[in-house]
Amino acid sequence: MEASTKVRIEDFVKSNRVMLFMKGTPDAPQCGFSAKVVEVLNREGAEFESLNVLADPEIRDGIKEFSDWPTIPQLYIDGEFVGGCDIVIELYESGDLKKTLTAPAG
Repeated sequence: MEASTKVRIEDFVKSNRVMLFMKGTPDAPQCGFSAKVVEVLNREGAEFESLNVLADPEIRDGIKEFSDWPTIPQLYIDGEFVGGCDIVIELYESGDLKKTLTAPAG
């Protein structure tokens, strides 16, 4: 991954408390997994920023290396990688996602 791509990803993750790298947009997800994560975040009333990786091939490839996670979507909260769709759903179902989202930032 190019250094500039890594810096861009770090900026997104650091400047947004809840950051979702997804395929499509929250209003028009372009894959079922991205749609599920958006649905869960909306159910929790989370304010989040998103980036459509389909519109940015450098980020699409770079985020996988950045997180050492092979799939998209990828959710970050408070600068930490949370996981992909399956992990987010598990956290939602257990109540842990709500705890993380409502905890004081930092």
